Amino acid sequence: MFSEKSFDLTGKVALVTGGSYGIGFAIAQGLAKFGAKITFNDINQELVDKGLAAYKEEGIAANGYVADVTNEDQINELVKKIESDVGPIDILVNNAGIIKRIPMHEMSADEFRQVIDVDLNAPFICAKAVLPSMMKRKSGKIINICSMMSELGRETVSAYAAAKGGLKMLTRNIASEYAEYNIQCNGIGPGYIETPQTAPLRTPDHPFNKFIISKTPAARWGLTDDLMGPAVFLASSASDFINGHVLYVDGGILAYIGKMPK
Repeated sequence: MFSEKSFDLTGKVALVTGGSYGIGFAIAQGLAKFGAKITFNDINQELVDKGLAAYKEEGIAANGYVADVTNEDQINELVKKIESDVGPIDILVNNAGIIKRIPMHEMSADEFRQVIDVDLNAPFICAKAVLPSMMKRKSGKIINICSMMSELGRETVSAYAAAKGGLKMLTRNIASEYAEYNIQCNGIGPGYIETPQTAPLRTPDHPFNKFIISKTPAARWGLTDDLMGPAVFLASSASDFINGHVLYVDGGILAYIGKMPK
């Protein structure tokens, strides 16, 4: 039953992959504000240490671990370690990802496979690792960080678009296969978000900045804060009857055909 506690995540254990910085860090902050216990991983100790320092600065008690999301053995061990240190995972956010901006005719098959491995195979591996415990407890939330490239193509991102399109369908299939266990799997599709990585593109005169502003009805880049509410909603009991859905947080880009040339 819906109440003022429907968004309460107190005591819930959340794993945010690649949660040391950027979108993953912001989503973890949002979950923590509503009571979730935060755990995260990253690819090396340096990133984990930076993440731990950032969480501490925000007053968040987080547990950080080194693990490669593409390595099934490491992820299985990570899940066991989190269960031992903190408790069974209630919320999985598949955030870790990479992009290689290379024209398709110049991209090697190995480069293509690497993007697919991190952006599609890894969410499968991580979801597979947490599902048995969720099934046993008949409760769980999986949030896959998809992309507008789950719906659209664009030059130089063939591997990324293929992976994120596949992640959309993996999201739907997890929902289809595990809803009977009261497990919800949904996605968040960020638009163009202000992060340190996009800072060089956001100068007022940069052509890409002008392009994004012109293509976004909200006429601005998104903030990492814009992703917190959707993440909390999809992680909470308020979304218990929402499954297999991708929530696009894009300022209206996907709804917009663009302005007619003057």
